[in-house]
Amino acid sequence: MTQRVLLIDDHTLFREGLQELLTRRNIETVGAVGDGEAGIRLARELLPDVILLDMRMPGMNGLDVLRRLRQAGLRMPIVMLTTSTEESDLIECLRNGAQGYLLKEMEPADLVDALEEIIQGKTVVAPHLAQLLVRVVQGQPEPSANEPGPFDALTPREGEILSLLAEGQSNKVIARNLGISDGTVKLHVKAILRKLGVHSRVEAAVLAVQHNIGSSLPRPTDPSSGDA
Repeated sequence: MTQRVLLIDDHTLFREGLQELLTRRNIETVGAVGDGEAGIRLARELLPDVILLDMRMPGMNGLDVLRRLRQAGLRMPIVMLTTSTEESDLIECLRNGAQGYLLKEMEPADLVDALEEIIQGKTVVAPHLAQLLVRVVQGQPEPSANEPGPFDALTPREGEILSLLAEGQSNKVIARNLGISDGTVKLHVKAILRKLGVHSRVEAAVLAVQHNIGSSLPRPTDPSSGDA
């Protein structure tokens, strides 16, 4: 099914280039505007499936637009597409109802993949920003030493992939580094999310970083140790 996207970004060249990219990927752009007020008006009129929203705009910035859209009762996914890697920007956007926080420097294919996950109901953050979210969950109590940890059910291969997720690697990079297919990585990621009881790779990465998983989980040494 073709998804209907509204773009709100004050940079004309970027807006037009992104619109062309989305069109090639069978994603319909129902509107593309350069200021927040026009974006809010179009969002109310067109009710797109997803909104791509720039963070830094003159006049009303992206965070203000996000707040106004949520206050207006609009519940479609809103994705911040920005150059900002500031922790405060990331956390404020998520707290105010953004369902994604992506960087303009990301690869086009990764952007489209992220949009697909967001439309399916997941929250997606640019992979290398995942560690910034650790501070949000630091207030949660640590599990008792006598209780089984959330990572005990992971296989060695799943533990290896989780540690790479925590480092901010994409599925494609993980597949290349481990010598396995993208599809195999996706199956492992699905299993990891199910076993950890989380809904997105970002949440899994946050858990891993919080518990210093990168160095503590076993990594298979035998290439035949199982990609299954």
